[in-house]
Amino acid sequence: MKWMLVVLVGGMTPVNTDLVFDKFADCLSAEEQMRKHYTDAFEVWDRWAAANIERRREYSKVRDLQAKRLLSNIGTCVPHAGGDPAAPQQQNNPTPPQTPQAAPTPQPSPKT
Repeated sequence: MKWMLVVLVGGMTPVNTDLVFDKFADCLSAEEQMRKHYTDAFEVWDRWAAANIERRREYSKVRDLQAKRLLSNIGTCVPHAGGDPAAPQQQNNPTPPQTPQAAPTPQPSPKT
């Protein structure tokens, strides 16, 4: 069985990475590496923010938002069927299906 890494952005919205692994352990390793990249990016941002944001209160608020943005993305490994998905087959219909059209109903003449 093959495994695919899917990222849950914000912990909720699944995003397909198209990363497919033969072994579950390899997929888990990729997920761990992805988390490390997010953690490293947050730490670099945090060092910059601590040095550049003067007011402690603003830094605290922005840090919380940045942590949620970067650290709430998680990965998960899901089974993958493998191979390319089959293209949907189209039916050969020489004429499109006809929909009945209603004829306009005659309106009575206005009374004068």
